[in-house]
Amino acid sequence: MSLRDWFWIILLGAIWGCSFVFNAVLIRELGPLWVTSLRVGIGALGCWVVLFALRKPIPRDPVLWLQLAGLGVVAYAIPFALFPLAQANLASGIAAIINALTPMVTAVISHFWIGGEKATATKFTGVGFGFVGAAILVSPALSVGGTTQLWAVAACLGATLCYALTLNITRSFKHIEPTAFASIALTGAAVVAIPVAIWSEGMPVMTRPETWGAAFAIGLLSTAFTFQIMYRILPRVGATNFATTTFIAPISALIIGVTVLGETILPIQLVGMLVIFFGLLFIDGRIRAIWRRVPV
Repeated sequence: MSLRDWFWIILLGAIWGCSFVFNAVLIRELGPLWVTSLRVGIGALGCWVVLFALRKPIPRDPVLWLQLAGLGVVAYAIPFALFPLAQANLASGIAAIINALTPMVTAVISHFWIGGEKATATKFTGVGFGFVGAAILVSPALSVGGTTQLWAVAACLGATLCYALTLNITRSFKHIEPTAFASIALTGAAVVAIPVAIWSEGMPVMTRPETWGAAFAIGLLSTAFTFQIMYRILPRVGATNFATTTFIAPISALIIGVTVLGETILPIQLVGMLVIFFGLLFIDGRIRAIWRRVPV
């Protein structure tokens, strides 16, 4: 990749890592349903502004709108709620590491998906390492008989499953202009998430300046802005190179979570993170490529 592409990859990974920190700030005053509602609602508004500013075409097929809206609920509203729900009992860095399992879950789903990409033995090896790493992450909770952190990890894994499913479904919408795709999908997610949040958690009360700042940051920066960049560079750099964002996101989440929020990461959990990273190297083929370069 060019230096310009590497710049965007690193920037996107860092911003998505920050979204876990924004979640940690938001759940101090808000429930997880309002966290996802604010994120998709503000993100949708930001995407519509970009869409009209760039004068991009808007699809007029009502069936397509319903399909994209439903996809937005599964791809955005549900996982964006599961992560803050989990972070009530899980550090930001740990949540970001579990999110890095997304390529591994996607590899499994794609293998059994009709017309999906069949996984190789190398990829399945990476999947195995990934889930071993996830088991190591929850080992502290299991060793003391705790279940709260275990349920938090399960919620994060549920979010990665949503991402994996929708990544395969999204392939059938390649003909849709990316900005329009994001705008309609996020709008559908907001239309569903906001009424559910009002019914379940009541109207939000935001008294702290940092809560307002985190809400706009996660909506405009971590969602609207990153979606515009992601959909534009993905065709150029390819899925494998783009997946390196999953290496970067946990780093920024860990650094900010520990230094700013005072979160604690146990040594055994660092081991689990390294195992997951090693699995990611198998998933995107880097281990195999490095092995081929080593002289025998």
